[in-house]
Parts: sequence; structure tokens; C-alpha cells
Amino acid sequence: VQLVESGGGLVQAGGSLRLSCAASGFTFHDFAIGWFRQAPGKEREAISCFSTFDRTTYYTDSVKGRFTISTDSAKNTAYLQMNEVTREDTAVYYCAADYAPYRYYCDGPPDFDSGYWGQGTQVTVSS
Repeated sequence: VQLVESGGGLVQAGGSLRLSCAASGFTFHDFAIGWFRQAPGKEREAISCFSTFDRTTYYTDSVKGRFTISTDSAKNTAYLQMNEVTREDTAVYYCAADYAPYRYYCDGPPDFDSGYWGQGTQVTVSS
């Protein structure tokens, strides 16, 4: 089982970036997918969650309206579309997946403590 993030890099403030999270060894059916980030000197933050079971989504307030989580079951890949980025979005971004065939997993900030994690991809926003 493996999750591999890609798509990170350097982007100017106000620009866009799309992160990908390719899964192998399992499919997303009945899984919840999450995106997290950790900036230098800060704790890891859950920024988005999508449940394939009940199709609910969660976004932390700081990214609502700017970031969009999605999945492509044919490619077994999850995405995080990041628009109107700011310097505060600079962080290492991680995707995670957890088997969750039940409701409410993405009703609030998830932890994915028992799930699978990727290795992270760096996003740096320049002014």
C-alpha cells in the first residue's frame, strides 16, 4: 500500500497549483481521503477531507473557497486544487487515506491516525 504525492513546487502568491496523490495497493472505494499540511515550526493541520462513502467534504476555514479536493477512481488518484494561494499556504502537504465505510468521517477535521500516509510534497508560495 502506497500513497505518492506530486505537484508541489514554487508558485507566486495569487497563483494556482494542483497536488496529486496516487494510490497503489488499494482502491478508494469506502475510503476517506484527506489532505494535511505542516508549515515550519507549526503543528500538522488537517485542511481537507472527502468521504467516498457518503460523499461529504470538509475544509478548514483558511482554505474554504480556494481549495478543492477531488478523486478520480479510474486513475486511483486524489487531487487538491489550490487557487489564490498566499504565503501562509507554504508548507509540506501530505495526503492520507483511511478505510471508513461509515458516515460522518469527514464531518469535521479528521486525524487519519490509523490510515495510510504519503511522504509529502513541498509547496512554497512567493510574494
